[in-house]
Amino acid sequence: MTIPKPRLSFWQIFNMNVGFLGIQYSFGLQQSAINPIFLFLGASEEILPILNIAGPITGLIVQPIIGAVSDRTWSPRWGRRKPFFLIGAILGSICLFLFPLSPALWFAVGLLWILDVGNNMAMEPYRAFVGDKLPDQQMNLGYQMQSLFVGAGILMANASIFLFQDWFGGGEEITGEVPKWLYYSFFIGSFLSLATILWSVSKTPEIPPSEEELAEINRHKALPFGERLKIPFIEIAEAVKKMPKFMWSLSIVYFFQWYALFIYWQFITPLFRTTMGYDTSQAAAQAAKMSTTYNIVTAVVALILVPLTMRFGGKKVYALSLFGTAAAIFAIPYITDPVMVLVPMVLFGIGWAAMMGIPYSMVSKVVPQERRGVYMGILNMMIVIPMGIETVTFGPIFSTFLGGNAVNAMLFAATFFAIAAVLALRLKFQKAIVFKDKNPES
Repeated sequence: MTIPKPRLSFWQIFNMNVGFLGIQYSFGLQQSAINPIFLFLGASEEILPILNIAGPITGLIVQPIIGAVSDRTWSPRWGRRKPFFLIGAILGSICLFLFPLSPALWFAVGLLWILDVGNNMAMEPYRAFVGDKLPDQQMNLGYQMQSLFVGAGILMANASIFLFQDWFGGGEEITGEVPKWLYYSFFIGSFLSLATILWSVSKTPEIPPSEEELAEINRHKALPFGERLKIPFIEIAEAVKKMPKFMWSLSIVYFFQWYALFIYWQFITPLFRTTMGYDTSQAAAQAAKMSTTYNIVTAVVALILVPLTMRFGGKKVYALSLFGTAAAIFAIPYITDPVMVLVPMVLFGIGWAAMMGIPYSMVSKVVPQERRGVYMGILNMMIVIPMGIETVTFGPIFSTFLGGNAVNAMLFAATFFAIAAVLALRLKFQKAIVFKDKNPES
């Protein structure tokens, strides 16, 4: 029997999501600063996709496993989800501190792998954490609050990049060296990654499991280690087998959406080297301004989307936002004024707010509470699989079919966003599925 969850106040929901600020600051640096660092350290544009393969692979492996394991975890002192995003935050904090100190390309690539493990370990249980705490009526608010912190975290990361370049930059670029002005953004991220998680952990108690759930957790703990090791994989396979049709349909939308987003993040800096004739530092700063703009919009509109989704439905708002993002990316290559090119980011920001909140809210309502962790992990697999495909396939597509031209890469991404929008309109919502047998081994 499911026990009704109490409604939380606005500030309780705010506090429980503060940790997302640090996680998303880290992701903001990955979007805008990691690829420029690879370029500073001597990487060519053609190999940028494959250098980013760490994110998809670690996400594919880490997120569903951590989700399944956290579903069967409980500590009276630490809770169910908190231990995982605490460990992830510590890993992320260490890597962010070391990243700008990278002496060579191989070192930076290795750090990206560890950083992605930490970020994925922190983020997936955080998605389930919100679903655990909130009643259905507050799900939209909870996940759009996360969108607000997604915007705020990435906004701070990107603003720091161009502000520190303006304050502390200057001088010629030296191949093989990371500019000193870029250090400060990563050091701030190292602090925020851990400090914000600690805030949420200290302010938000987890809901204890029911007697039935606790009995299942204790039964799991009593199993031999080898059996416990197999259970997450069994649960993932079982969950995929019983996955709602809604999630299968969403996975197709996600393929085009996230493939396109990865292209944008990888090639926005090369684009400005092509269209505006900037050097890498100038192009990275302009890309950071783009990201800052759209994340300001995200932070502003995230909570506004809550009443809109309640009135018009999440599917329509989500699909319209994807159309807007497609239009924004189509426009960017044809605008050469560094100020006017920020205008399309308004549409991009609305789209980013919807992407970071609406799908999670919809999925949270169609999966059973006792499997929320593993299904949030599977949802994130739907993000990293297209990203992984992009890292392997888009390098050859870029050099062979797109003429090695960053403008064509952007138009390709915009086309994929338009396809995602059309497919989003065809999504069909459904009620939550029920697992009759909670033991994946029986």
